[in-house]
Parts: sequence; structure tokens; C-alpha cells
Amino acid sequence: MRTPRVLALGLTTLVLIGACTTGGGATTAPASTTPSTAASAPASAPASAPASAAAKANIRIGSDNFYESKLVGEIYAQVLEKAGYTVERKFGLGSRQERIPTMDSGQIDLVAEYVGSGLGFYDPTKITGDGQQNADALQAAIKSKGETVLGISPGQDSNAFVVRAETSTSKNLTKMSDLAAVQNDLKWGLPSDCDTNPICSGALKSYGITYPPAKRTALGACDVPMAQALQGKAIDLAELCSTQPAIAQFGFVQLVDDKKTQPAENIAPIVRDDYLAKVDATAFKALLDAASAKITTEALTTMGVDVAVNNKDVAEVAKAFLASAGL
Repeated sequence: MRTPRVLALGLTTLVLIGACTTGGGATTAPASTTPSTAASAPASAPASAPASAAAKANIRIGSDNFYESKLVGEIYAQVLEKAGYTVERKFGLGSRQERIPTMDSGQIDLVAEYVGSGLGFYDPTKITGDGQQNADALQAAIKSKGETVLGISPGQDSNAFVVRAETSTSKNLTKMSDLAAVQNDLKWGLPSDCDTNPICSGALKSYGITYPPAKRTALGACDVPMAQALQGKAIDLAELCSTQPAIAQFGFVQLVDDKKTQPAENIAPIVRDDYLAKVDATAFKALLDAASAKITTEALTTMGVDVAVNNKDVAEVAKAFLASAGL
């Protein structure tokens, strides 16, 4: 998913059951383009090795604005640096609507994507509750753009519409289909890209919500300010991410998506084919697939606590995760 954390409860471990993402809710923080250099690749490869197999070309890794997108991007960056790649971080590019053109134009080479929301950007009619099916359909959607979806993570982080416990009780809200009857009584907190995101605005319309709601505040999805606004009663309903620590921290009630509008949101790297052509693609994919395989829902939640609650640096949290995962 962000910006500096100000949620400072002494929360140390959370295990949430859930699968984020609005597919990239975002803050308005400027993009970071700080390069990071690891050990350089060998000056020359054996004469018998193909150029593409010997090279470890410099790689530019992007992310959306929210902290989890930056965190997973950082995990991939550190894995590649350990293997001898030089990584330039271009984190905080914005929402998916802003980040995708950046990648399509060749300004970045790799990004971590939530396969359900990523697919929904191209064809919301094809999203499913199966992560691999979503990844396969996303691959078909971007093949002509010269981009490849690598292996998906077992963990997921889905969109979650949440309310305060008192609102759940007073308005009798336990599931999304309960919202239509009281929609005009609520102050809505929605991602800034909800208008153009069918998994956000489209999902709400399917529940009988007149979109956009009359009382709406646009905030970065899956980010601290949205959770703060809900806790502080500036809004009554917020779209967060299911692994977001604030849900348990503040006792928010996640409304059941009884129409199953939200897809499986496993995470996978998307990499440009013209970059893969410069390197040993098999070895490159193996590095990132091994990292993705360790990213569970529990790991995402625990890392979220470290970043969003304990105010730890994203790079520090990523490094600790990789060490614990044996990577």
C-alpha cells in the first residue's frame, strides 16, 4: 500500500483471515525514485554462455502508493539485489490507472500486482475467486503488451468494506446487502480511483448503492488516513484491505461480501518481456517465484503490523521477512 505511520498502538502480532486490494488504493505521496545498488554482475561472462543468460541487467521496480505494494516491491528488489542485480526503486507511482501506463511505456520493468484487481482493470467480467485463474486470464489480457505474469503468492489481500462496531449495531449492518437501506445515512470513505474501478464502484452498484454516494470522501485505499478517518468518525464506512492491521486494532466490522463481488487477490510480479530478453529468464523467474511462494496472508498481515503500527521502515521489514523465510 504509503506514508509515515501514525497508528501507534502496542500491537505486535495479528492473524487476520482474509485474502487487498482495490488493486491499488493510493496516497498522494510523491513517487520515490531512489536507486539502490547491490554487488555488480561479473564484468564478463564465459564466452560459451549466451549474452541473455550471462547478463544481470539493471532493473526498475515500481509500485502503487500504498504500503503493501511498496513492501512487496521491496521484497522482490532485495531478492534480486542479493542475486547481483542493480535495482532502481520507483515506488509510489499512484493508483493502477496511473501505474499501468508508466509500465506500458517502458518506464518501469516490474511491478507487484494483485491478480484479481489487475484482471478487473481489463475485463471485470472474468474475475473469479480462484487466484490462478485470475492470473491466467490477466496474462492473456496483457500478452499483446509484451508483459508476463510470474508465479502467484499463496497469500492474498482483498478489498474489505468496514464500519465501526457501533455503526454495525445501530444500523444493523453485517453484510454488504444491508447497506442500500441506510446508504443516505452514512458518510462514505472510498478510494480516489473508485469511480473508474469496477471492483469498487461496480460492486457498490450491484448492491443497490446509488453511485457516487451523496456523502463521499475520497481517500487512499488500504492506507492509514482512511482508517484514521473511520476511527475518528469523519466517515462511517471505509474501503480498507483485509490484511490491514487497523481492522483488528480498532475492532472494525468487515461486512460480508454476500454477492461475492471481490476476486481472489493473490500477488504476482508482472515483468516486461523486453527486460526478460536481456537476462537469464529462467533463473530470474525462479528467484521471484521462490519469494512469492513465501508470501502468505499471515505474513502480509504481520508485516503490515510492523509497517503501519510499529512504524518500521519498509526495507527493514522486507529484510526481516526474507531472513525468516530463508531467502
